[in-house]
Amino acid sequence: MDKSLPLHSCHVQKLSLIIHRTHTSLHSIAISFLLYYRASFFFQDTIWTTPKLLFPWLFISSSELVISFIWLLGQAYRWRPVTRSVFPERLPGDEKLPSLDVFIVTVDPEKEPTLAVMNTVLSAMAMDYPAEKLHVYLSDDGCSYLTLKGLREAWAFAKWWIPFCTSYKIGNRCPEAYFFGGEDLDSDLICNDEFKIERERLKERYEIFKYRVKEYARIGEKKASNHTRDHPAIIEVMRDSSNDTMHVRIPLLVYVSREKRPSYPHHFKAGALNVLQRVSGMLSNSPYILVLDCDMYCNDPTAARRAMCFHLDPKISNSLAFVQFPQRFRNISKNDIYDSQLRSVFSVQWQGVDGQSGPILSGTGFFMKRLSLCGKDIIKEDPTNLRQAFGPSNEFVKTLLQGENYKPNMMTTGGDKTTLLLEEMKLLASCSYEIGTKWGQEASWTSVYCDPPRPQFLGCGTTTLNDYFIQNMRWSSGLVEVGISKYCPLMYGLFHMSIFQSMCYAELAFSPLSFLSSWCFATIPQLCLLNGIHVYPEVSSRFFTIISFLFLSVLSKHLYERIGISEARFFTTNKVEDDGQENLYQKGIFDFQTSTTFLAPMAAIIVLNMVSFLVGIARAIFIGDLNKMFAQVFISFYILVINYPIVQGMVTRNDKGRIQSSVTALSTLFCVVFLALIYVISLY
Repeated sequence: MDKSLPLHSCHVQKLSLIIHRTHTSLHSIAISFLLYYRASFFFQDTIWTTPKLLFPWLFISSSELVISFIWLLGQAYRWRPVTRSVFPERLPGDEKLPSLDVFIVTVDPEKEPTLAVMNTVLSAMAMDYPAEKLHVYLSDDGCSYLTLKGLREAWAFAKWWIPFCTSYKIGNRCPEAYFFGGEDLDSDLICNDEFKIERERLKERYEIFKYRVKEYARIGEKKASNHTRDHPAIIEVMRDSSNDTMHVRIPLLVYVSREKRPSYPHHFKAGALNVLQRVSGMLSNSPYILVLDCDMYCNDPTAARRAMCFHLDPKISNSLAFVQFPQRFRNISKNDIYDSQLRSVFSVQWQGVDGQSGPILSGTGFFMKRLSLCGKDIIKEDPTNLRQAFGPSNEFVKTLLQGENYKPNMMTTGGDKTTLLLEEMKLLASCSYEIGTKWGQEASWTSVYCDPPRPQFLGCGTTTLNDYFIQNMRWSSGLVEVGISKYCPLMYGLFHMSIFQSMCYAELAFSPLSFLSSWCFATIPQLCLLNGIHVYPEVSSRFFTIISFLFLSVLSKHLYERIGISEARFFTTNKVEDDGQENLYQKGIFDFQTSTTFLAPMAAIIVLNMVSFLVGIARAIFIGDLNKMFAQVFISFYILVINYPIVQGMVTRNDKGRIQSSVTALSTLFCVVFLALIYVISLY
């Protein structure tokens, strides 16, 4: 490696920076005028003596204030967006590369099909990285016999799959995607007869592998544990042996099912990763860790080398905690009606926060420095303090102090030592190990974001409305919990990071609260329109220009950012088992087979806006007050336009995925009763 040549480069997006900052300045000025308009209204004497004016204006003003605050926080993403490039060809030779541990987490073989999990494992084992320095750990939080049997089959198939990928430099090393993904990956080898023969042989072996895994799924679950929350730790190490006929090094593969007891909290995925960190420390103790979701396979075998371009760069390596790659998905339809790709997050926000000391940890697809999880300089710490911080295992403390030099490990021990080592690992995987320690209380977070043209990892995104609701509800509740905790980014964060980075974290934490403003904008102007109350300036007012500018400003900025987002090439899968749901999704038609709890409020909003729009048109014709009520009529019309799929699902569709007539009737009845109640109250 030529040390004079950089391993990566970072470029500020100057054009985007100019556009974003100009937009931010103009939009901020317009918001100031809007706030002045709202504030001046409250200095009028009549409003305080007229409740039917006071409360609508209070609701609208508060909503505009909340949404403006969240918008302001979000501008930190756009203040200094950067893009990064890497040069893996400049890395040192394989003998000088650091070792790497891969953590994969699964929990339920029914929701996370074992075959898909094994494909992720095989893609990780086949990465373009020295096999002796690559170690793959699968955490089975469901303690499933099916998962363990599937992993054993994957280990056996890997002895054929890895040599094939290495010999022919295969670009896609996920077997299912390679054989059945529909992408021509072998154009340079198509004339090679030896390759074609070998490929067909391997495909036959893969079909046998698939058949065995599916057979385990069909009959093997009878032997599965029925006590997924009450079982001891189970660890099985699969390692290369001198008796292998292929004479090719295969990465270490380890099955880990941590101990679970009903009386001990398990902390979900974070708890599983903590156990993998400890167990891996006893076996491989690699200085770097790759974390993957069980359905997020390696789509580019060079991903690890790309990450090392950052971790091995002496200019940033000392302070760098992790390298984050974007989440990309292989099962997304062309229209992506549920925005499962999270395009704004991974193509706008994460590039922006990368310019502010690095992106937020995204849960998968990141390469973490092991020592950064400790939050301190281990070498300088007293061993007694380390035991208090990281638990009572003396052997684990040794792994922290000695790093990669720690011995023994599974490759160099045997007999009684191996038995003792396994018992030590089971202790580290026990449910009570972290009690009284400081696990998770300290960490060091400095990161970079890398988004190469080829997706490094591909997973499965949500393809049904019900899954979308559940996923976003879970994410939103978690983010708001952070926002209202003692770790609030606008308080705790200001003492630990820059103001702009704090704003980025705060926007994530508080953005779910924008639903309050959305509900207000979807109801209050409409109710006021029905009662002849105007809450927006007249068309002839100079403040109407401000309102119009704000609307067009947000809309045009959103369209500009969407246009700049490039699309990756994806492959459809059979993740959705219901053919009707799959057909609707591929056609870009919303499937409203979800809970009435979710549907009824949406349908009620649509009914309210239909009524208010029709009343607004009638008022314009018969009363002639369109000048005063234009903004409110337009809002009702705009809501109906952008929610046309819901209107269609209520009115014109007759397929299985439509909104049921009972839900529409219930929502209409609720609106009628509510409007009648509002009318009665307005009489007093």
